[in-house]
Amino acid sequence: MYLGMDIGGTASRWVLVDRDGEVIDRGITDGASGLIYDARSLARFRGAIEAVRDALPGAVSFAEFGITGAGFSRHPQIEEQVSDILGLPRERFSYSSDMGLAWHSAFHGRRGHLVSAGTGSVGMTYDERGERIVVGGRGILVDDAGSGVWIALRALRLLFRRIDEDGGPKEVEILASCVFAAMGGNTHDAMRDYVYGGDRGRIGRLAVAVAEAAREGDEAAQELLREAGRELAHLGRTMLNRCGEAPVAFVGGVLGLDPSIRAEITSVLAGHEVEFPRIDAALHAAMIAKDKDLAPHDTH
Repeated sequence: MYLGMDIGGTASRWVLVDRDGEVIDRGITDGASGLIYDARSLARFRGAIEAVRDALPGAVSFAEFGITGAGFSRHPQIEEQVSDILGLPRERFSYSSDMGLAWHSAFHGRRGHLVSAGTGSVGMTYDERGERIVVGGRGILVDDAGSGVWIALRALRLLFRRIDEDGGPKEVEILASCVFAAMGGNTHDAMRDYVYGGDRGRIGRLAVAVAEAAREGDEAAQELLREAGRELAHLGRTMLNRCGEAPVAFVGGVLGLDPSIRAEITSVLAGHEVEFPRIDAALHAAMIAKDKDLAPHDTH
C-alpha cells in the first residue's frame, strides 16, 4: 500500500492506494506544519501523522508527503518524526513543500504559475531555465497576503480599532457579531487566548466568520474579501511579470469563502489565462509514492 498525505495548516488529507493505483481509503485530520520550533508545533505535527497511522489497515510500502512550512530543503526533524511514527526507514518515504505537491497536481508537467491560498498564501512557478521561483509565502508575521490568516487578522484589526475609536463596532456590527462569536468573546482576554494561545490554523478559521458576515451584508467584510482577491491576483501578476505568459492557477480553501474573491482575481488578471482547478494533492502524493516504489532502479 502507498500513502499520500497533504499536510496543511488548517487540515491534513491522506489517501491510500494499492499497486494498481486504486484508492483503498482516504481521510482528513487536523492541520499541522513542518515549522517544528516548539513543543506545541511538534505535538500538532505528530498528532496529524499519528491519526493517519491509527487509521491505516496495514503496513505502508512507501509514503509521500506535501508539508506546509517544509520549504524545499531537507529537515532532519521531520524525517525523524515520520520514521518514528510510521516505522518507515528514510528510504521508504519522501516529502516536499505542500506548494511543490500542489504545483505538480495542478499542471502535471505543463508550464504554469500557481497561487495557493489557504491558511497562508504563496505563489510558485518555474522560469525559462527551469529554476523554481517562489513569491510571497513568508509567513503570517511578514506577508501571506490574501490568505485565511491575513483576512482574519485584518478583520480583527478593523474591529478593535473601531471599538477603540467609537466605544463599539459602529457600522461593522455584523462583522463583529460573526467574528466574536467564532472567537468566543470580544474582550482583550478572548482575543489573546484565541490568537496567541492557538496556532495559525485556528486563526485562519476566523476567515469563515468574515465570509459569513459578508453574506449577511456587512460592507467592510465584503471589501476585505475583495481585497484578499486583489492580493492573490498580485501574486499571479508578479509571476507573469517575472517569468512570462502562462496559465495562472489558483487553489486553496480561501477561494471557496465567497464568489467575490474569484471574481476579483479574474477582473485584475483580465486578458490572462486564469484557472481554478480542483486538485487532489493527497491522491497525487499517493500516486507519486507508488511510482517511486515501483520504478526500476529507483534509489528514492
